[in-house]
Amino acid sequence: MDINSNRLIEAAVTEFGQLPGIGRKTALRFVLYLLKQKPEDVEQFGSTFIRLRNEIKYCINCNNISEKHLCEICSNTKRDRTVVCVVEDIRDVFAIENTNQFNGVYHVLGGIINPMEGIGPKDINVENLVVRVGQDEIKEIIMALSATMEGDTTVFYIFKRLKDFDIKFTTIARGVSVGDDLEYADEVTLGRSILHRIPYENTLVK
Repeated sequence: MDINSNRLIEAAVTEFGQLPGIGRKTALRFVLYLLKQKPEDVEQFGSTFIRLRNEIKYCINCNNISEKHLCEICSNTKRDRTVVCVVEDIRDVFAIENTNQFNGVYHVLGGIINPMEGIGPKDINVENLVVRVGQDEIKEIIMALSATMEGDTTVFYIFKRLKDFDIKFTTIARGVSVGDDLEYADEVTLGRSILHRIPYENTLVK
């Protein structure tokens, strides 16, 4: 193999290696696999990701990913718009949807409050949630954040921001273990946590 081929392979391995959880050996395996494929198949593979990056938008209502200004969930008339499930990021939307136990809509914060990493309330999508509650006919907010110190801090902050509204404020049951991320919870456990959600006030120390 000539030196130019080695450089191309190294460059490709480096690109794959930037993906989360992908080490050098796995990246090299991906590259060698692609080299064995038909050129048109590799072009299709690459163009799919270019289109993804260029054409995907964020829903103007809930911040979920979408091909249009409104995501499929927000534009679905069969969903219960009076119940909003607040999640940290888009991965949590996929996790909850896979349970088939929730028929409301979502609000994606795009992160959680984490002072150690310099992430404050202004760095996540809290203000537009407050606007939604003030403008839409929302009856319940379900907080579905990971059971971590940062997640609990974020829930408490949002609770304080929304406490003057006449809405039910609930949190998922602790079927999801403390410290666990929602995306790693099995579908049955996560589904039950949503179905058996509890009033947030019940979780506060009196």
